[in-house]
Amino acid sequence: MKLVIENLTKSYGSTLVLDDLSFSFEQGRMYGLLGRNGSGKTTLFNCIDGLIDYQQGQAYIEHDDGSREELDSHNLGLVLTDPMLPEFLTAWEFIKTFIEINGIVPERTIDEYFDLIAIDEKSRHKLIKDFSMGMKHKLQILMYLIAKPKVLLLDEPLTSLDVIVAAEIKQMLKELKGDHVIIFSTHILELATSLCDEIVVINSGKLELVDNDIIHTPEFEEKIVEILKGE
Repeated sequence: MKLVIENLTKSYGSTLVLDDLSFSFEQGRMYGLLGRNGSGKTTLFNCIDGLIDYQQGQAYIEHDDGSREELDSHNLGLVLTDPMLPEFLTAWEFIKTFIEINGIVPERTIDEYFDLIAIDEKSRHKLIKDFSMGMKHKLQILMYLIAKPKVLLLDEPLTSLDVIVAAEIKQMLKELKGDHVIIFSTHILELATSLCDEIVVINSGKLELVDNDIIHTPEFEEKIVEILKGE
C-alpha cells in the first residue's frame, strides 16, 4: 500500500505553492516532511485531506494489487497544528462519541487511552474549551491512535507536548507505522532524524527525497540548507 500524489498544483492568486507535485509514500515507512515557513507543508496536507481546493492533480491510496482507494475520513487522519475539536463536550464524552460514530472496536477502555497520553481523571471530564493547546494536541493525537487510519498526516504535532508525553507518542507512532503511511511535518531536524525513516524536503513547490546515507552524518544539515536555498 502507498499514498500516491500525482501532478498536484495549488496556487493562491499569483503565488504558486505546489508545482505539479508528484510523489509516493510507502506503507511501513515514517516520513519527515521538512520545509521553511510558508513552503507549503500545511497546504500539501490540507490538499491531500480535501480541506482546500486545488487547481489540478489527485491523491489516493494504491494497494499492492494496483487497485485504488479514494481518500476519506475513514482511511485518512490529519493532526492539525491548530486542533478543531467540539469544545462543548468533555474530553471523555468526545472520545466516547468519536468511537461510537466511527464504529470502532477499541483495543483499550476509554480511561486506559487517557492514561496512555497522561490526561488525568479530573481533566478528562473537563470541557475541551478549558483545555490548553497542549492538551488539545494530546486529544487530537489520541483520536487517531484509536482509529488507526491507513494514512496519517501530522502537522507539527509534538511542539506543545511535554518531553515525557512526546516521547511516549513517538514510540506509539513507531509501533503504528507498520500497517500505515505516516507523514510527519516539522521544522526541527533532530526530531525528524530521530523519528523518521525517510526525510522529504518541500521547496519551490516540489518534493525531494533526501539520500538516507547522509541523514545521520554531519553533512545532513548542510544538505538540507542547500536544498532549501535551491543550491
